[in-house]
Amino acid sequence: MAYEEPKYQVIEKSGTFELRAYSPVIVAETLVDGSMDEAGKKGFRLIAGYIFGNNKSNLGGSEKISMTVPVVMAPKSEKISMTVPISMQGNAGKWRMYFVMPSKYTLDTLPVPNNSAVKLREVPAKNYAVLLFSGSSSEEKIAKKTEELLSWLQAKQIKPSGSPELARYNAPWTLPFLRRNEVMVEYE
Repeated sequence: MAYEEPKYQVIEKSGTFELRAYSPVIVAETLVDGSMDEAGKKGFRLIAGYIFGNNKSNLGGSEKISMTVPVVMAPKSEKISMTVPISMQGNAGKWRMYFVMPSKYTLDTLPVPNNSAVKLREVPAKNYAVLLFSGSSSEEKIAKKTEELLSWLQAKQIKPSGSPELARYNAPWTLPFLRRNEVMVEYE
């Protein structure tokens, strides 16, 4: 089943590395505590609840919103000092998870979340450096891929300007070798 993805333009591609220019998007996000795995499950449930109808539609009642990919997880802080190596560790166990909303919606036309833990926010156009990989997205593998991405940026003399983010594109039951994952970091 094909899901809508955020629109972007590839600026440069080198193997599994890409520099991308993303268009503005609207996200439904939540902040959660715990280990990366615990926070991922909790955050997913909260936002999935919103898109599956735990909301108040402008037309009355609730509305189901189409699923999109990827599901993105990042440390809570927006800006951190970048050093190598780095891992996807939340800020004191705090994580931000978000789903990009389908492009047909605006902030005015999206249903309002019933759960106050789910917030809607417009994200401006941004540039991201991305490393694509398949398989599992264990904390150890993510740390390794993040280090590879930051090393690639350093070699290109490109300065990261945000926290690393993990983007997952497949359901948990997808066979690992078929999974599409990305480590992303905003850059200047």
